[in-house]
Amino acid sequence: MDACSGRSAVVYDAGLGEYDFGPRHPMAPLRVALTMRLAGDLGVLDRLEVVPAPMASLDRLATVHDPAFIEAVEKAGASMRPDLEHGLGTDDNPLFPQIHHASAHIVGASVEACRRVWEGENIHAANPMGGLHHAMPDRASGFCIYNDVAVGIRWLLDHGAQRIAYVDLDVHHGDGVERVFYDDPRVLTISLHETGQMLFPGTGFASDVGGRDAQGSAANVALPPGTADHGWLRAFHAVVPDLVREFQPDILVTQQGCDSHAEDPLADLMLSVDGQRAAYLALHELAHEVAGGRWVAFGGGGYAVVDVVPRAWTHLLAVVSGTPVEPWVEVPGGWREHVRELVGVEAPRLMTDGKVAAYRDWRQGYDPGTWLDRQINATRMAVFPLHGLDPLP
Repeated sequence: MDACSGRSAVVYDAGLGEYDFGPRHPMAPLRVALTMRLAGDLGVLDRLEVVPAPMASLDRLATVHDPAFIEAVEKAGASMRPDLEHGLGTDDNPLFPQIHHASAHIVGASVEACRRVWEGENIHAANPMGGLHHAMPDRASGFCIYNDVAVGIRWLLDHGAQRIAYVDLDVHHGDGVERVFYDDPRVLTISLHETGQMLFPGTGFASDVGGRDAQGSAANVALPPGTADHGWLRAFHAVVPDLVREFQPDILVTQQGCDSHAEDPLADLMLSVDGQRAAYLALHELAHEVAGGRWVAFGGGGYAVVDVVPRAWTHLLAVVSGTPVEPWVEVPGGWREHVRELVGVEAPRLMTDGKVAAYRDWRQGYDPGTWLDRQINATRMAVFPLHGLDPLP
């Protein structure tokens, strides 16, 4: 599929698993450890350069986060006393002693992924532990302490990137990244997510199109609960490719939270692994079409720790490597036995959910009688004219 096969990287080391809110928290680091093991057992890691993750410095964190917030994270981890003003010690963001160190480690991994692609060491790079897109400059939010994505994008801007497109596929609105760059016309943020009428963080509507001096720099598709592959892919293809092509970014940065899956316990979309895989393939193709192949991919949300995340993100890593894993491939028996011994559950047998990732193209017509189409149309009407694009099918 990719003439650049063998030139991609995954930034990962076991120390990233120290980002751990505890056994009762849904964001279990086990999900990424299982992903890396499955990717290894399927031979995906043989086609990737596996790069250790460096630590982000305080100065690097401060390119996005307020110094007072960084200090608050350090103090809260040392004292284990909640700091609710900064979102620390809440149910979503419980404290643990190494919270600053572990969070800065993830930021370092994401900056390294961005650096390697921007400086030409790798054509694509991934950080599956990254994608902590809710963190704000002055507070933690939604399982996210520091915003590794925003710091990575800021690094790219500081090192010569003129135009960056960020596409967020997590079931939750990518509010933190959007907030950081809402007034920056150099960064286009696109988020497809379950509508904020129903789901955290309650933001990300079609009318949110960027700041006064950066109109059109943000695009949001707020999807109805229950949206499945065919509707989700319809929305994706009706909005993302046209905007990214028109924007002509120097590099494509994406977040692949897989909590849009039907089995995810924290949200209400109904995607399959097959639909998610189709989106990864589309993003890969788009990166080569508009950005010279330069693509940085992050993980994000995903809380079906055994049944969904390892398969979805192994597919992602395989697409990043340039050699996708076919859906009908069997999950290796050794991996399934490892899961059985580790957590006492039966893992899926195939890399597919048995779905066909088909959709009806937007150009075939708009149905105002459906909630989904009204949402897609609202986004196109709000954003497309700001880029000189015709919003009509």
